[in-house]
Amino acid sequence: MKLLKHTKGIVDKIVDKIVGARKRSAMDKDGELLDPMQKYTTIGEYHVDAEDGTPDGKKFVLTVYQDKDGILRQALSSESTTELAPEYIRKYSNELGRFRAFHSKKTGRRYLVEDYLDNYVSEVKKHIREGKNSVNIGVITDTHFKDKDSVDFYGWNGLQHVQEFAYLEKFGLLDLKAHLGDWIDGSDAGLIGESELIKLKDSFKSDKVPYLNIKGNHDENDKFDEHHDLKASFPENEFENIMWPDMYRQKGIHYVSRQHGVAYFDIDDVRVVSVNTSDLPYILDNKGHKRYDTKITLAVREDQIEEIIEILTKSSNKKIIFMSHANPINRKGSNALKYNGRSLHELLVAFNQREKGRMHASHGEPAEFRLSNYFDFTKVKNACIVAYFCGHRHREDQYRINGIQYILFNCSALMGPNHSLTTKYNKNLNRKIDHNNEFAGYIVNVDLKRHRIQSFGYGAASRRRVYFI
Repeated sequence: MKLLKHTKGIVDKIVDKIVGARKRSAMDKDGELLDPMQKYTTIGEYHVDAEDGTPDGKKFVLTVYQDKDGILRQALSSESTTELAPEYIRKYSNELGRFRAFHSKKTGRRYLVEDYLDNYVSEVKKHIREGKNSVNIGVITDTHFKDKDSVDFYGWNGLQHVQEFAYLEKFGLLDLKAHLGDWIDGSDAGLIGESELIKLKDSFKSDKVPYLNIKGNHDENDKFDEHHDLKASFPENEFENIMWPDMYRQKGIHYVSRQHGVAYFDIDDVRVVSVNTSDLPYILDNKGHKRYDTKITLAVREDQIEEIIEILTKSSNKKIIFMSHANPINRKGSNALKYNGRSLHELLVAFNQREKGRMHASHGEPAEFRLSNYFDFTKVKNACIVAYFCGHRHREDQYRINGIQYILFNCSALMGPNHSLTTKYNKNLNRKIDHNNEFAGYIVNVDLKRHRIQSFGYGAASRRRVYFI
């Protein structure tokens, strides 16, 4: 393509060409030319079009320039505008030896990811039935947004994953969407962590699709507190005050109270119930440290259990799906929470068996986690808890216990293969930034007529899994 203009001196232009040639040579060696525009490394303006992999094959002006820090950048401006205001921008990464993928200045989304999701949704539509009691739920979990420009682990990419997940709304396919928690990594200073939660909330909220904001064990910012041995960096109910008011205000979201994160949503004969597995009392010692580290103390408490019982008691003629960040029990049926995970599972089994009785916590548990909840499900008709969705484990897994299908979803957070925290599941995927396995998300179809649940994953996720109800 033809260079439009030069505004620099001859020496500067020669230097630009030499630097550009070196960058192009390095990219060719690494085989990382993700798009043809990677080759434009000399400062100037160029005409580019479909041959260069532009958005929708349209004609753009590509501007290559250096910012004030000397970092090489590219900007795409539509040829139809007289102002040449950039629509898509990206910068050169010395660590990667190439330019990052273009992202929209307006939405934050990468157009290559949008193209990928277009194809993904087309495939999903081939396998799902339209009509009553065929319900589609969008699921994303464990984004671990962190204030770092990381190219191989947690960082700003966590926010971008949420922005790109929101792109699924445009297809009119989703009846509900849910983030299953660990929105942030919780390792930044308190004010930064709060700002991150606000950005994520604003990117996830929707006036098109009802949504559930579920709390994760990293969303109290306890990792920062642990690393710096400081007073609690989040005040009491910080996550709750940021993430839940808008969620509870939605017309289609129902609740008993707005205090614990329990909410439910009905579509046809399907009922979805959210649970908070980071339900801990906010107790500080005389040094301002938390008694309970949310990061490692997973629990549900009596008041939340009471709300769950009240919802279940009024769930006749419903097939019910529970959602939380952490799985309450593991595949052996043992407690997977610090407090009351097994008790929660047994309550769900009691519901399916139409029992009544009183719950009791294990002997010796702290007073804050003791249970004394009475339940009576004997009058509930034609209802069943069929599945339980969760994240937290940074891998996919599934097991069926007492007729309840537990489904664990992989983390969207980028887990590069060379980090100690990366799970074996994600090491095997060899996840890389700007590649199709960088992120992860799901559309889950619940089809009561066909008695099955289908999970369709994109990115670092299984393409299709089928579970029978």
